Formats: sequence, C-alpha cells, structure tokens
Amino acid sequence: MSLTIDRLSLRGEGVTAEGVTVALALPGELVEGEIAEGRIARPRILTPVADRVRPPCPHFASCGGCALQHASDGFVAAWKTGVVETALAGQGLAAPLDPIHTSPPASRRRAVLAGRRTKKGVLVGFHGRASDQIVAIPDCRLLHPDLMAALPGCEALVALGASRSGEVTLTLTRSEDGVDLAVTGSKPAAAAGLAALAERHDLARLTWNGEVIATRRPPRQRMGRAHVVPPPGAFLQATEDGQAALTQAVRAALAGAQRVADLFAGCGTFALPLAEAAEVHAVEGDAAMLAALDRGWRGAPGLKRVTHEARDLFRRPLRPDELARFDGAVIDPPRAGSEAQVDQIAASGLARLAYVSCNPVTFARDAKRLDSAGFRLGGVQVVDQFRWSSHVELVATFTRGHIASQRGFPIRVEQ
Repeated sequence: MSLTIDRLSLRGEGVTAEGVTVALALPGELVEGEIAEGRIARPRILTPVADRVRPPCPHFASCGGCALQHASDGFVAAWKTGVVETALAGQGLAAPLDPIHTSPPASRRRAVLAGRRTKKGVLVGFHGRASDQIVAIPDCRLLHPDLMAALPGCEALVALGASRSGEVTLTLTRSEDGVDLAVTGSKPAAAAGLAALAERHDLARLTWNGEVIATRRPPRQRMGRAHVVPPPGAFLQATEDGQAALTQAVRAALAGAQRVADLFAGCGTFALPLAEAAEVHAVEGDAAMLAALDRGWRGAPGLKRVTHEARDLFRRPLRPDELARFDGAVIDPPRAGSEAQVDQIAASGLARLAYVSCNPVTFARDAKRLDSAGFRLGGVQVVDQFRWSSHVELVATFTRGHIASQRGFPIRVEQ
C-alpha cells in the first residue's frame, strides 16, 4: 500500500492522514510498506522530499539514540518551533518565539548507555530503535569526545560487573575534571578491582550500584560563577551550550528581580547564576542535590544570599503567602509539569515568572492556567539541546503588568 506522510508525531515519526505511523518518514513523502498494528516499521521511500538528507552518523539506521538525522537542520528547527506553536494554539494561546537555539553535534555531556556481556565479549551502546537490542556506537556523532573516550572503560566495567542474563545501565557525565560514571544493575564486585579500573581509564568518579567506589577528582560542573559537584547520576542539562542558552533566557525573564524563588532547583542550574544579581531561595525535593548547590554557593565569590529548602513541590507546593516575599520565580518541572504549583502561583501576587519546560504540551496546559489568572505570556525561547531527537525545551516569560510595573520591572512590549 502506498501512503503519503501528512505530518510528524511528537516522537518525530511520520503520520499519514489515515493515522498510520511510519518510521523515518517526512511530511510530503510517498511511502509503502507492510502495516503491522498501525505502523510501518521499515518503509520504502518512493518520493523523498528535499528536506531528506544523508544521516551523518553511520549507526543511525539501527541505533535508537537519534530520531531525526534523516531530516535537514532547517526542517528540524522549524518543526520543533512548530511543536511549541501548535501546543499553545491548542490552548487558545500565542506568543512571539525567538529563533531556536540548537546545540552543535558532538556536544552531549550526559548520556545513559546500556551494557551487556555476550559470547564474544561485551556490548555497550544505545538501545536500537524500538528494540531492546544494544547497538555499539564507536563512531557516534552525538556524544562529546570525552564521553566517547570513556567507552573502553565502560566496556571493561561491563565485563567485570554484568551477568549474561541482564543489562547494566551506565550514566556518563562529562565534567571539568573528567568523566563521572555511575553504574547500576550490575552484580557485586570487589572495590579494589573497580577502583583500579577507574584509575586505569582515568575516570573522575566511579559509582557502583549507588556506592561511590572512587573519587579521583571531584567532578565539578560550572553554574555561573560557582562550581558544583552533583551527586552521582544527578540530573543536568544535556549540553553546556544548551544550559547556557536556557540560563540566558531565564536571566532575561527575571531582569530586575531582587528576590527570586527557584522551584525544582536541582543542583543550582539557575539559582546560582541568578544569585549574581538577586537573593535566591532554592526549593527541591532531593536533599543531596540541594547540599551540592549549597556547597557550590559557599565556595563562589560575590554571590548574593542563597537559601534552600528540601520540599516535595507536588505534594506541598509553595503557597501564595510563601510566594509573597519574592519579586519573581523560575520553575523547571519534570515532563509532567506541575499543576499544583502553577495553581498556587496563579493564586499569588507574583509579578514575574520564568517557566522552563521540556514538554510543550504540559507547558501549554500550565500556560493556560497562568493566562486565566492575569499573567501575560511574553517571549518564548525554544532550545534544541537534544539534537536529532524529538525533544523540545523552552523558556517562557510570564508577567502581570500591573504588578510588575508597581515593582519596577521592565515590561517587554511586542510589536
């Protein structure tokens, strides 16, 4: 059966007008292939569109680490921007979108790989597309060269700690002091042997099933003027370039604020740069991440006061009376968004909010709630730091003009 691709799904796959999902297809292409459970997994592209390009990575055909290497950079940028516009339009909203910021190839500083022992040795890489098979990635175009250089060490650790019947998970993070590697799902192993492997492969830190085995150098991450050593496996933005773009947009959104609440603060990605100009109260559910943030703040010169609070913002969001002492706030929730906290912000007298999101759909839902409470959605900066994936991130500015003007905030006026 021949079908024409109508659009892309949110996962970056082609979708026909009939609702058939087609892997690795682009809008406007005529394809054919066997349909199984509403999907063509291995289509034949009969009429490719001009935006189809040769994938830069030799692993793309089988590896699931990337979804859109077959599309031109211009197409991907326009599509990701369109995903945000469509999500907002679905809530009856619109906003000016700044030009998308895209991280360069070979810049991913954090990746989660899988490892397994095989009859011939070991296998380390990403899972295959729609598969639990592991695909080796010796010529990956996505990961930073420092992570690529750590792959032999990963293989040695898998050989030592993986069973033939299961996988291990390897979380690699590039730091200023070397690669920070956390291994989970592995069998117990002698600490001395693990530490020797960490030294042989020059790892900054090695964590084995949650236990820190070796810290040869504290794996520091720069956040503004501060250096932070995150807990093993802690969340970080995927690229330094993407983090810088998000931080710049958050700073612009909160320009002029003197007291800021950072909600879902993590290790201080935004709290510490914001502390260069404002007092910050960082709220996060993970106490270990807050402890890392606090140590980073105490070791950085010239920052304003940063306080912190371990709190589950899903169960106990900051209330309007607690938000009353802040000029502005930044919120960076997980993919599900944070309806409970957004409801409290909507009911508060907060003048300005920077909303950081990795899910345009839940962002648009929350934006509608804020809009109904009198917030005005200003500029939106779309950031593509998960290059060649379907993931979209953004920073949006919300203001309530009558409150912001009373407090002396600059108001952005759109033409």
